[in-house]
Amino acid sequence: MTGGHDIAVVPGDGIGQEVTPAAVEVLEALDLPLSFVERAAGDHVLESRGTALPDGTRETVERADATLFGAAGETAADVILPLRRAVDSFANVRPARAYPGVDALKPETDLVFVRENTEGVYAGIESEIAEGVTTCTRVVTEAASRRIAEFGFDYAEERGYDVTVAHKSNVMRVTDGQFLDAVRAVGDARGAEYDEALMDALAMHLVLRPEEYGVVICPNLAGDMLSDLAAGLVGGLGLLPSANVGSENALFEPVHGSAPDIAGQGVANPSAMVLSAALLLDHLDYPAEADRVREAVEGVLADGPRTPDLGGEASTEDVTSAVVERL
Repeated sequence: MTGGHDIAVVPGDGIGQEVTPAAVEVLEALDLPLSFVERAAGDHVLESRGTALPDGTRETVERADATLFGAAGETAADVILPLRRAVDSFANVRPARAYPGVDALKPETDLVFVRENTEGVYAGIESEIAEGVTTCTRVVTEAASRRIAEFGFDYAEERGYDVTVAHKSNVMRVTDGQFLDAVRAVGDARGAEYDEALMDALAMHLVLRPEEYGVVICPNLAGDMLSDLAAGLVGGLGLLPSANVGSENALFEPVHGSAPDIAGQGVANPSAMVLSAALLLDHLDYPAEADRVREAVEGVLADGPRTPDLGGEASTEDVTSAVVERL
């Protein structure tokens, strides 16, 4: 389409096959110049083709203006990590907020985790150095740490959030020490106000007083763990979207996994996936439409119908249709 955007759609495994079409249905209801190209990846693709991530899928994601990704099962490390690299994703943005009508443990929660997305223990450098002895190399660079700090402070300033820097430099003195020093340098150069917190203590404080936190800038593993903890404060993983942001491209996915225990039953909550589609609209500079999608999801969460994870009996399609109707 002239002046439009090409969206790669990779449903993946499990409930990804159910919630990803829901997000596409919502996007199509907006009548925007978006074209969708679906590609396969995941466990079932490994079984049929001998590779979990075909070259054609990765190349489509690289060329697209943005990507919607559903979920990966046992092959997650072989699928989502390469796809994040394909879009040069250096920042993983994970909002976690409570919604009206949802039985949240902490309804005052409104957090955003800005997670370094390229290194740490997820760099994939593991080895067996002797029988029964394995190692994992943690990689932390000044350049990547400064880059995520710049992104995090920009994000917080644009949205009026306070900043907290999560780290564990009292134990990982060299690696997290460098991460913390780099973030401090960026914050101090800007004259920005920010707090620092040891990531284990922060986990406790997030449970007790989540309202005291806004943007949390995190190393890779800490961001993964802390954002899942925050999901428990707002009603579950079915409510958390995420964005994997690169300098030009980006990939959008729900924080939840493939949920094999409910896959194929048609009861998966599509909210996180649809909210991830709203983040995609923000990325493509459709802010008004992104807000419309968020408002529609919030309205359905408040008034129903609701899927079983939120105490209802509705199907994935019931919820999707209700969102589309509100649009």
